[in-house]
Amino acid sequence: MRKSRTAVIDVHEHRRVVELLRRILDPELGVNIVDLGLIYGIRIDEDEVRVEMTMTTPACPLASYLRDNIRSVLQNHAPEKTVTVDVIWEPPWSPSHMSEAAYLLLGGK
Repeated sequence: MRKSRTAVIDVHEHRRVVELLRRILDPELGVNIVDLGLIYGIRIDEDEVRVEMTMTTPACPLASYLRDNIRSVLQNHAPEKTVTVDVIWEPPWSPSHMSEAAYLLLGGK
């Protein structure tokens, strides 16, 4: 079965969004939010980019900072779309969500 042009564009757009999110660092840890495992989902449609993310703890003082940065970066990339960032708590974040590189960078063995 041949992929539709829309599906191919969506794959490329999804990859681009992930690349953009990798530029956003957790300022306390110095690791990007993708490798930290904070991004749970990305949905892109004709008029919206929706990101589902979590925080390392419900009391995270950086929640607004990270949400605002995501909105800003993605809105600059796709000004014609609405950017929505949903913070979700299930499943709860744990170090197992991190990439291997982030885990090792932060002292994991």
